[in-house]
Amino acid sequence: MLQLQAAEGWVELGRPAEAVLELEAIHSEERELPPVLEMFWHVYAHWKKWQPAYEVATRLVDQFPELPAGWVDRSFALRRLEGGGLQAAHDALLPAVKRFPFEPVIPYNLACYCAQMEQITEAREWLEQAMVIGDRKALLKMANQDPDLESLKALGYLK
Repeated sequence: MLQLQAAEGWVELGRPAEAVLELEAIHSEERELPPVLEMFWHVYAHWKKWQPAYEVATRLVDQFPELPAGWVDRSFALRRLEGGGLQAAHDALLPAVKRFPFEPVIPYNLACYCAQMEQITEAREWLEQAMVIGDRKALLKMANQDPDLESLKALGYLK
């Protein structure tokens, strides 16, 4: 799909408005395909338009529950959505743990939410789970640079 490739290019260049034009040129039935919905989500997230980002991610979860990206994206948007927040994002992502037991980004994000809610023990447990199923070295490096996990770093847990 040429328009999707063009939209990806525009997003990489930091030109989301042009990306939307490309996405809107895609045939309406194809706009509901996961890669197109994910690209719409990235554009909305770039603009910090969390309501439409949440709506797109919710469509991904509803129509393609077997894809972890929709679950992660929905939770990410819900965290920032007015009326959402950390607890709502955490609760929305929690069912994905059982659905995707080998997807480290899910427990990693749960660790971030817990750390931000000052649930340090739970945050450590989720981060450890992420590192058990994912690339420990890469995740530890990412965690050390993640402001959401600053409380774990300050306590010496990110070594």
